[in-house]
Amino acid sequence: MDKPFNNKAWFLVLPVFILVAISAIIPLMTVVNYSVQDTFGNNQFFWAGTEWFVEVLHSQRFWDAFLKNIAFSATILVIEIPLGIVIALSMPKRGIWVPFCLVLMSLPLLIPWNVVGTIWQVFGRADIGLLGYFLDWLGISYNYATNAVDAWITIIIMDVWHWTSLVVLLSYAGLVSIPEAYYQAARIDGASKWKVFRYIQLPKMNRVLLIAVLLRFMDSFMVYTEPFVLTGGGPGNSTTFLSIDLVKMAIGQFDLGPAAAMSLVYFLVVLLVSWVFFTVMTNLDADAPEKGVQD
Repeated sequence: MDKPFNNKAWFLVLPVFILVAISAIIPLMTVVNYSVQDTFGNNQFFWAGTEWFVEVLHSQRFWDAFLKNIAFSATILVIEIPLGIVIALSMPKRGIWVPFCLVLMSLPLLIPWNVVGTIWQVFGRADIGLLGYFLDWLGISYNYATNAVDAWITIIIMDVWHWTSLVVLLSYAGLVSIPEAYYQAARIDGASKWKVFRYIQLPKMNRVLLIAVLLRFMDSFMVYTEPFVLTGGGPGNSTTFLSIDLVKMAIGQFDLGPAAAMSLVYFLVVLLVSWVFFTVMTNLDADAPEKGVQD
């Protein structure tokens, strides 16, 4: 006898849909509305069509900030993903030190973003900061407030310090999920540590690493608070990422139309990359059972 189908369960998720509509969809529609209109004040709006999108996509200011975001995200991924894997491989898999290491790795993630920026802002100052004072004592010229290279290095190190722990924890979760039988077979075959990593650990971590890359790309590409607190987008415009430039345009200059168009382009880029990663992860999940059957 077939069990009767009941749609009443959808009422349980109705509050979630309402919350998402209020917190996401309605603001997004407001941004879309501003992106296709112009105003001369007095709450009077005029249809502008795609004018602001064309202006943004032909703006050198937008592409400069966009390339800074790409360079920053690429640098972060190149540093944090390998570093997180190495640290995860070095952590104990069992024993009393496991919770200590996990708590230690989690501490940077618990610090608010604005506090991280303030910490490194003070830490890098030559007059009161330990890093600035130490570099000055060594005779190394360092000033993140006036030198663009120093500002970039400081922001990158700050992000690595703050977010590598996320990659470590994800990689560690992938490592501890590997059955011991794989390691026993490798020891019987006399496999080296490199071959164990290459043929056992890395393939078993590919999904969590994709999640780590996706999360770190999204967060680094949308970075705002830490560099804004540390440098304010300076010196000059050397650390003015898209998020900082967007805030300057919307709040500082009150150009709501171009700012709305830029925010939508910004959103679509992040959405496109997220879709690519989701597609890759879905294909990996679909290929895994077939590969297991063939093996």
